[in-house]
Amino acid sequence: MVKRKEKTHSSKVSGGNIITEISDLGEDLLQKILSRLPAVSFASAACVSRSWSSVCNRILSFPKLSSAISFNRCLKDAVDEVVNKVFSEPIRPHFALASFAPYLHFVAAQELIKKKLSPTIPLIFTVSEGVIGRNVLTDELIEVQWRTHEEFENLGDESPNEELVNIGLQLTVGFLPGIKADIISLPVNHMSPRLHIDDFVMDIRHYSSAVSDSSSPAGIILFVDRGENIKPVLQVMEYAFPTDTVIVGNSECHILHKCSSRNGTTSTRQCSYSAAVALVFAKDKNKPVDVGEIQFDVILSSGISPIGTPYKAVAVKCNETSTMLTAKRLTHHEHLDGQAILNQIYDELGDRILDPVFYIGVTKKRRCSIGTEKVRWLHFLEFHEVRGGDEEYLFVDSDDIKTREPFRFYVSDPNAALSSCNKVSDALRHLKQDCNKRKVFGGIIFTCCGRGDSFFGQPVIDSSPFLENFPGVTFAGTYCAGEIARGKLSMYDHKDEEGASVRSCQHVYSAVYLVMSYTPAPQC
Repeated sequence: MVKRKEKTHSSKVSGGNIITEISDLGEDLLQKILSRLPAVSFASAACVSRSWSSVCNRILSFPKLSSAISFNRCLKDAVDEVVNKVFSEPIRPHFALASFAPYLHFVAAQELIKKKLSPTIPLIFTVSEGVIGRNVLTDELIEVQWRTHEEFENLGDESPNEELVNIGLQLTVGFLPGIKADIISLPVNHMSPRLHIDDFVMDIRHYSSAVSDSSSPAGIILFVDRGENIKPVLQVMEYAFPTDTVIVGNSECHILHKCSSRNGTTSTRQCSYSAAVALVFAKDKNKPVDVGEIQFDVILSSGISPIGTPYKAVAVKCNETSTMLTAKRLTHHEHLDGQAILNQIYDELGDRILDPVFYIGVTKKRRCSIGTEKVRWLHFLEFHEVRGGDEEYLFVDSDDIKTREPFRFYVSDPNAALSSCNKVSDALRHLKQDCNKRKVFGGIIFTCCGRGDSFFGQPVIDSSPFLENFPGVTFAGTYCAGEIARGKLSMYDHKDEEGASVRSCQHVYSAVYLVMSYTPAPQC
């Protein structure tokens, strides 16, 4: 058999000059060149040959998060700016999140972004209360809340002066090797007010089982449409998934559109109106042996502090959006009306907090199950904002409070929030020190719209834990009107009277930090 002679040198001589072909480049030099290409050119380069594809795969052996914010008032230019920025380096997105200011032209913005991205990328569009991240033009870290709801609430149908409104959009994309990502919706049936929560949770389980070795995903980012009561959904999710399934998100936003990656198309169900959408991350059961492990960690910064001793609900009246109740102190038998309760709370608070926002944290025992699965009784701490009180009742938002359920008052507290942020920074510092081979590559923040510069009296506080510990790492964030996270209750100074484990999934005046890290596969 005649063997093909290997080419030892591919340089050519032309007019006395030696011309070096690109095949003469060593792999190290080729890797340096390809790693500097923008994502689109990089994708084309990966198709040139098997050897180039191998080099490109080596470049993308490490996960990446990329994000940018534009305030350009020309919508097309704004979309071009954020897209060009997030794809300025090699990346193969496994998911994309777009967050818009309320006065942006939503439909046009969605169409422009969808044209730029592959239809196979799970993509969620939302309107948030604000954004956290890097300005696409200056690379400055910014925390911006959209000036709309309070400033312009009296405008009616009129549009506000464009110069008074900060219009912008944020695009975040993530590349997570070894992880499968897709979107599961909780659709609304207009013929029935009941949400099909069991079907929603089972859809998540089925997807995770199909792509991984477990029916429990590694993580879930949950977006809830404005006005929907997510508490019963979170209760069932707490029942359905083990504690190592990370759940974070925004419980009060406007979901504009979502595209599932399944079959490269968006199903009718996926595009119908949804009460909530879940971006589900599951470990890929077909992950190559040379791909490492991605881990999600959640840390919570609380911005409330407890006031006084606990109460117990005595008389309770509920409707769809609010609750009226009377109560008594756990250590007393006197029934108190709304005004009497508030007088006690104001006396105990004094003048230490200006413009306080009050909540009651109610400890609830709820029966949880899915379909025919075994029933379990779980204890939850759920927060209800206090709307006022009179000589008959205390008024709080939302329903699902029962007679004899214990509750305690909490108040928004900048000092508590600042102290909690410092603890988050310490926790991230310990995470950084404890990581031997594991490396943090990105993060996502969900923080309350009640926080920010005016709450703390100084800028960029919620971002500071990331900035201090991982200054070169990309992170993005949104302002919420309700933050979702599985959190430790020690920060609420809360104890259950039955000694049971109490869970809390929806928070107030908090900041939720989703930390993404990666451990490379062992070298053979």
